[in-house]
Amino acid sequence: MRFATTHSDRTWRRSASPGPEGRPRNKPDSLAADKAHSNGPCREYLWRRGVRRPIPEKSDSQAARLREGSCGGRPPAFDEERCKKRNTVERTINNFKHARAVATRYDKRG
Repeated sequence: MRFATTHSDRTWRRSASPGPEGRPRNKPDSLAADKAHSNGPCREYLWRRGVRRPIPEKSDSQAARLREGSCGGRPPAFDEERCKKRNTVERTINNFKHARAVATRYDKRG
């Protein structure tokens, strides 16, 4: 089910519109996250569920892996194009948050 915000005379309401037919999905194709979520447990959990993860590697983790040499393992997969899309979505959400804060702020009059 998808939601859309519509404007009525007195209030803003959310109205439901029909979505795709069939059973709802329980896992995404891929999950974009920032460097804070590049740790092993997060990556392993997503790997076990079969979710692609374009998460950039932290620079200190990368340096530690490279210090190990051939025993350090392969670098985690990273899709630069998906990371760019994540940045676009993140900026859009921040713009929405900023606009909402401005629209709902009440100035105190002294």
